[in-house]
Amino acid sequence: MRTRIAVLVSGGGTNLQALIDAARRGELPHGELALVVSNNKDAFALKRAERAGIETAVCLRAKGEARVDFEARLVEILEARQIDMLILAGFMAILSADFVARWPDRIINVHPSLIPSFCGEGFYGLRVHEAALDYGVKVTGATVHYVNEIPDGGRIIAQKAVDILPDDTPETLQRRVMEQAEWILLPRAAESVAKELGMRNEE
Repeated sequence: MRTRIAVLVSGGGTNLQALIDAARRGELPHGELALVVSNNKDAFALKRAERAGIETAVCLRAKGEARVDFEARLVEILEARQIDMLILAGFMAILSADFVARWPDRIINVHPSLIPSFCGEGFYGLRVHEAALDYGVKVTGATVHYVNEIPDGGRIIAQKAVDILPDDTPETLQRRVMEQAEWILLPRAAESVAKELGMRNEE
């Protein structure tokens, strides 16, 4: 039985597209992209999912709403679809320790740096690449890791390095890290974790 995966997104969904493309190529045999959930009703990622025939759901956090209430609704959505595993692919929300504890070693995230560099609260999107360039590092990359109660603090699953070029801008670096690292690592890690969970469920 294939591991049922929900991908949580907030924006354009380029990493989601990498997962969809990998699944189409047969590179996700132990996982099923069963659901895409967004906390942004206008996220283009939802369109990508619809075009791929994947069920979508929107879970908004109202202004002033307690995180526990938002997460309770998210749990309802996931449990109603019998989701086994979560992939955070540009999901712009920090999940609580209580939420993460419900899914031990079942939530993975992709981060656009070589953790432990340029990670943690406040490091997301272009900010990560701006920090790498400001610091003057010569190599950056991407990391896929398990999610725990510490932002970007979970056990590392896979990493891939990308050279920084002399004329890089945050935008060019972001694009190259996606193309050369994120879009390659995330589908591989998703398949590895899905396979492991499937074996665990059969025991």
